[in-house]
Amino acid sequence: MIEDAQTIFDYLPISFRNQSEQEYITFLWETFTTNYEAKKYPFAFLAYHMLFMSFVYFEIWQIKENSKDDFEKAMIGFDKKMENELMSASTPFLLWRVKESSVFRFLKLIGLNNSDIGQFGIIVEERNNASHSNGKIYSSTQKDADKKIEEILRYIEKIQNHSARIVRACYEKFLLSSANPDNREYQQEDDQIRELLVYGNYLSIKDIQIACEQDISKLSENVHFPNIEKLHLKLQEMYSNE
Repeated sequence: MIEDAQTIFDYLPISFRNQSEQEYITFLWETFTTNYEAKKYPFAFLAYHMLFMSFVYFEIWQIKENSKDDFEKAMIGFDKKMENELMSASTPFLLWRVKESSVFRFLKLIGLNNSDIGQFGIIVEERNNASHSNGKIYSSTQKDADKKIEEILRYIEKIQNHSARIVRACYEKFLLSSANPDNREYQQEDDQIRELLVYGNYLSIKDIQIACEQDISKLSENVHFPNIEKLHLKLQEMYSNE
């Protein structure tokens, strides 16, 4: 099951803005595998659930960065301080400040419904039960743990499928804003892609696959379309083995 569980990395960012974020994800994964192999399944579940929530935060970050108006509307009911903190956040992990029962509502912006949100909330409740000193041991068997892992992976795939349009919008915005080499952050295509597209949007392997398959022909009338093609080909070249 550890091999199956590892597929979560297809959905987590392929690289991070800073070392501490990478170390955090690595720590959670090592905590999961260590406890799973030691048959401490409740603690393995807790670590895996934290990886799931990290994935959720990265998905919401992409919404925030590429659909700001909708993101702001979804914050109705938050206090002004929280709104300001979220809009000025420099890392997706600041979303931990939002109650998990509330943070999932941002996923409605990509088409997930109340039933989906309710399912995500149930697994949060199960995590809470497992993490409290209530005298009970939850997900105590390998069968229980494997079932939770499979459930989380199904939820991740569902969220990823709904986020495809955000990824496409993000990629198109990147191509248009980076089309002119004289008016962008980095002259080299690979640097521009790595720093602005991949790091900036916390793109995963699954996200990059969506971008690589995107039809850019509708941008052909742009005066800088040859440069857009270069960027697109460079992205495919950089991640052809992923």
